[in-house]
Amino acid sequence: MSGTFQITIAREQDVAQILTFIQELAVYEREPDAVVATHDDLRNALFGPAPKVFAVLCWEDDTPVGFALYFFNFSTWLGQHGIYLEDLYVTPSFRGRGAGKLLLQHLAGIAVAEGCGRFEWSVLNWNKPAIDFYESVGARPQSEWMVYRLTGQALEDLALPNTPVHR
Repeated sequence: MSGTFQITIAREQDVAQILTFIQELAVYEREPDAVVATHDDLRNALFGPAPKVFAVLCWEDDTPVGFALYFFNFSTWLGQHGIYLEDLYVTPSFRGRGAGKLLLQHLAGIAVAEGCGRFEWSVLNWNKPAIDFYESVGARPQSEWMVYRLTGQALEDLALPNTPVHR
């Protein structure tokens, strides 16, 4: 029996499912051992005292079929917040049926409702199915920008010690 897809805001009891989706996404993106996040890490990030990241799940009937995890960023040029989509994942057997598009539509709706000027994400350059999908909904690559990343020891080496945290 097949129903229609529904989007729900993630609840604390969804953390295990979100972690499973993240692990499945890592396998798909050819980095199966890269996920070090734990259930507690996600629970604290999504449902701690001051969450800075948010998630929604897509369901068909009682079956979770995908999720999106996002946060708000800010464009100094626009003078507006934006949404950055960190992860979008749909279980392979549910792809091509509208779940991914519904997740994007939901987040675009949040962006519009919150007065955001942008909705952005990154995609691996070899992921042609995702690229084709994103372009089919009107997204365009920003080829003039390159992503840089600091992690691990390089991040530690650059950081000023005893920097106060803004809250």
